[in-house]
Amino acid sequence: MSKPLQQLYRETVPSLSSQHALFINRDLSLIEFFRRVLSEGLDESIPLLERVKFLSIFSNLIDEFYMTRMSSLRAKAGRNFAVSPDGLTPGQQYEQIRRTFQELCRTQVHCLKRDVLPKLREKGIEILKWEELAEQHRANLTGYFTAKIYPVLTPQAVDPSHPFPYISGGSLNIALQVTPHLHKKVASAMKLADAPIFVRIKIPPFLPRLIPVPGKPESFIKVENIISGNIASIVNEAKPEDCHYFRITRDTDIEVRESEAADLLEMMERNLKERRFGEVVRLEISGEMPDEMAEYLKVSLDLEGDDIYRTDGPLAINELSALSKLNRPELKERPLKVVVPKIFKKDRSKFDLIKDGDIMLHHPFMPYSIVTDFIKEAVEDPDVLAIKMCLYRLGEDSPIPELLMRASELGKQVTVLIELKARFDEENNIVWAKKLEEAGVHVIYGLLGLKTHAKTTLIVRREGDELRRYVHAATGNYNPQTSSGYTDLGLLTCDEAIGADATELFNFLTVYSQRKDFEKLLVAPINLRDRMVSMIEREAENARAGKPARIIAKINRLADSGIVNALYDASRAGVQIDLVVRGICTLRPGIAGVSENIRVRSIVGSLLEHSRVYYFENDGDPEIFMGSSDWMPRNLDRRVEVLTPVEDETIRAYLKNDFFPAYLGDNCKAWELQPDGSYKKASADQGAPLSCQQAFQGDLKLFSDELRTNKG
Repeated sequence: MSKPLQQLYRETVPSLSSQHALFINRDLSLIEFFRRVLSEGLDESIPLLERVKFLSIFSNLIDEFYMTRMSSLRAKAGRNFAVSPDGLTPGQQYEQIRRTFQELCRTQVHCLKRDVLPKLREKGIEILKWEELAEQHRANLTGYFTAKIYPVLTPQAVDPSHPFPYISGGSLNIALQVTPHLHKKVASAMKLADAPIFVRIKIPPFLPRLIPVPGKPESFIKVENIISGNIASIVNEAKPEDCHYFRITRDTDIEVRESEAADLLEMMERNLKERRFGEVVRLEISGEMPDEMAEYLKVSLDLEGDDIYRTDGPLAINELSALSKLNRPELKERPLKVVVPKIFKKDRSKFDLIKDGDIMLHHPFMPYSIVTDFIKEAVEDPDVLAIKMCLYRLGEDSPIPELLMRASELGKQVTVLIELKARFDEENNIVWAKKLEEAGVHVIYGLLGLKTHAKTTLIVRREGDELRRYVHAATGNYNPQTSSGYTDLGLLTCDEAIGADATELFNFLTVYSQRKDFEKLLVAPINLRDRMVSMIEREAENARAGKPARIIAKINRLADSGIVNALYDASRAGVQIDLVVRGICTLRPGIAGVSENIRVRSIVGSLLEHSRVYYFENDGDPEIFMGSSDWMPRNLDRRVEVLTPVEDETIRAYLKNDFFPAYLGDNCKAWELQPDGSYKKASADQGAPLSCQQAFQGDLKLFSDELRTNKG
């Protein structure tokens, strides 16, 4: 048996400093992903409106991190918590993250103000300030303010009869200090002297952030500038220069106590209400805000000085993404080339097509309408008896729930598992759950203590004297809105063993029943972890025996210590391991004696890489799986996940010969993880430029229509 990895590490790399620990810090790795996203916004070779989109995405990522992680890290930093696997204490993590965010946000603002916005102005797209407007434009916008903005504003003063108001997380606010000139009788009755008071004006989120300037095409002004320009209409004594802007972020990671819940739906509705009052974890203020006002807000919000972030740019940069929707194709990436495979252009039932052989779908390069059309056909087909689906993120306008309600009306057995705990989609999923229940659909909310993250559909169809089961297994959610921007895979099959496993899966979800082991599916938390580790160990054994051994995984996140240790052991055995990991990766590649056979890369492009596919060489008889699970403790132990085997030879050939080589050969949008935890942009100096996302659109002809499915 080989030596324990920690011992081996100490023996082989004793000269490395503490920052080169065996594991990369989970949160710092995630922030490196944020840095890669920001780098796309900084890249001058990318079209301007695409750069605006990436700068906006970066702001959303920072917001989400503060909402879900910073409060926990700060709380742990003040107590005696154990260090993380990489050797950092919570306090060290918190401080390093905070400093990094400050650096990255300064870079973002500088890029926006000094580079992107000036270049957009040269192209006729501009964001103007109130003082830059001509009198006529000011007059027109004042009319807009009077009609559309003023009626929905509610200024709130802080005085002895008005305590400091509740501030909602993420809202943009105007703060000013004024001395009101009250009528003597009013002042006397309220016992107010002629002293300055603090006034807060919330800008309602339903107001557009960018308002078009009448008479100036593609010229805009921020809504807060219109309000400040007309502040005297709200507070007589105020002037535009008195107005300063601020925004807070609240902790939304409220504990869900499922064990105490008699009704999960009711508990989640209560949990959503509690989140509105989560702890304030960040205060963003405009650069011109006086120190005294910033101090007043800090005290009123019960913050520390480190929680205040002053910026000389606009707050809520993510809301400027509206610019990216302008009809200026020359300032954007080429439109996505979407192809309907030839197999679906034939006038045949999708059930008949699937009976001919498994079908692989590659989104968004193939339209998601193939999936919704398949479900629609199942709904209307009188021979379909039952439809069962796992729904994690639906989307506000998804057609899927309406189709399922229609199926129920037609008398089919419809069972839907809706995950009420899908972060940031809880409210939307609750709405759909209630509507589906009212329509007679059998709605399940998942298992106690587990999130159901699987993306699986089972359709039972009567064919003659038999029942045949059809399965759609996917890497992405049943959300047509996000499907246009996410790369995902889907598999349509009527394999009997997979259908039987899918039936067992839904029985497990509905009545906690599992009558037998799964024959083909890997299901977390039942058998997925054990099978993954055993397949990694098998590759190591094959390598030691001189047999063909290889591991390739394309996933979103890798942070499970057990999996990382197994991969290290396989690397030491001589297994060549290629990992394409979009975000978090705690594995440290390139360490002599530990991970020199492991290469890790990340693709950051105009599409969000979301597909999860695993390849194990298995002595020349490869095993390939695709599905919902990453290599994370939560995916392996605390969620219901499903990985489905890919057994059709044509699809396997496509994945092996086209899919994986495109990701491993990308030298335009790929970043390579270095041993120190940083990422280096892949070089396009060697060989022809290759962008996998462009290649999958057919530009480089890496695969034909016939290879996209097993039937051309």
